[in-house]
Amino acid sequence: MKKTAFLLIAITILSKIIGLGRDVVLSYFYGASGTTDAFLISLTIPTVIFAFIGKAISTGYIPLYSRIEKDSGVEEANDFTSNLINMLSILSILLTGLGFVFAEQIVKIFASGFESETLFLAVMLTRYSLVGILFLALVHVFNGFLQLKGNFAAPALIGLPMNACLILAIIFSSRGNLELLGIGILLSTLMQFVFLLYFMMKKNYRYRPIVDIKDPNIRQMVYLAIPVILGVAVNDINQIVDRTLASQIAEGGISALSYANRLSSFVRSIVVTSIATAMYPLITNLARDERIGELKNTLRQAITGMNLLVVPATVGFIVLAYPIINLLYGRGAFDNNAVLATADVLIYYSIGMLGIGMREVLSRPFYALQDTKTPMINAAIGMGTNITLNFILSYYLGLNGLALATSISAWLTAFLMFIDLRKKIGAFGAKNITWSLLKVLTSSLVMGMVVYHSYARLSSVINSQSVVLLLGISIGVLVYFAVISLMKIDEVDGLWKSLKRKLIGNHTSSSD
Repeated sequence: MKKTAFLLIAITILSKIIGLGRDVVLSYFYGASGTTDAFLISLTIPTVIFAFIGKAISTGYIPLYSRIEKDSGVEEANDFTSNLINMLSILSILLTGLGFVFAEQIVKIFASGFESETLFLAVMLTRYSLVGILFLALVHVFNGFLQLKGNFAAPALIGLPMNACLILAIIFSSRGNLELLGIGILLSTLMQFVFLLYFMMKKNYRYRPIVDIKDPNIRQMVYLAIPVILGVAVNDINQIVDRTLASQIAEGGISALSYANRLSSFVRSIVVTSIATAMYPLITNLARDERIGELKNTLRQAITGMNLLVVPATVGFIVLAYPIINLLYGRGAFDNNAVLATADVLIYYSIGMLGIGMREVLSRPFYALQDTKTPMINAAIGMGTNITLNFILSYYLGLNGLALATSISAWLTAFLMFIDLRKKIGAFGAKNITWSLLKVLTSSLVMGMVVYHSYARLSSVINSQSVVLLLGISIGVLVYFAVISLMKIDEVDGLWKSLKRKLIGNHTSSSD
């Protein structure tokens, strides 16, 4: 799992850098404006509408395919895949038709504060994006299939063709034709589909035109999917409430939330998603074979590995929020007020980064054990908390209150998941996890203090903000790894030993 996780982290870093590049280009040409809000909402709507199906696919497909392949062979498992693809295609076409007709009503649900030109643009772009729902559905199936076959790289790379299309669309549309933004959104989903289809064919998948609603495996997947769908719907409601309130608080409010959330999700995607993706097929097989002890050990390693990277990133974002936002977005139409607003939101989002990561990792053992009900219940509790806090905290803190509400509800959900999982599989090393987390937190706080003072001193003698920020981050990384290496964390010690073995082995081979 460790090798796969490191590979995914490396690929995801590349993909997310390009994703950040897309946001930099967007902020340069359109700033935090109504056009940006409309564009971001049109990207969000199809993802949210289809998120419940996508999550259900990724949750139920992997364990079911694994079981069918073991019990009945590869051909039967591939027929199940073809049947699923066909039924999802029919459903996607129906959803696209409905979405196209009711696009304006859907936009108003997501952003009730939109008016006149912003509303018109959002509706137009949303119609383009909804056409891509079919490709989005198939991408989820292809991702699961390739991960089961050991190809984690291709699913992690789909952000490259997607963001390339969006960047080109943003640049060309800035010359006056905003409809090009919609065409770019549609092409971005199509390119993801084409990209993964190539790798599906390389894994010898053979499509068959099967549509069998009575297939017991499909029925089992639907049974597993219903709680997942309800749980994801809960998250979708959170997003709708966040964006609706943001559109009412200030023009460009959705943009500030989206830019800040993009940065915090940058770390989550690199670390959390990579670890959870590498872990899920492994613990699914362990759960299938009833090897619960190994499952617990894998889970404990995953949590500790996530903590090692997410906690220092959290501290880094809190200390360097303003210079990071200013360096990435502070140019063109993105003025200093937008920088300040986005940096403040980033700080409040950062507080919940580890909570969101814990929630994602802890949900995987439930899914591997085919218990989708417990995560749904916890997500519903988190939603109620988030929505309640949204109205309360946004009244006092504005956009920052929306971000803080998200962070608090994420921590609450993660805590509930931890308690429920312990009841389900027994103790899985909470004491060791907590002790290592305290060591990581101590190292991160030391790093944060050094970075804060280093950045202040360097800023007084170096005029280039990018150079100062780069030096500050570099100092922070060195300090963190120096302190963490003294803390005697098992996973860190194991990593150092592994690196030493590889270096010694490579040196020996080159000497020969």
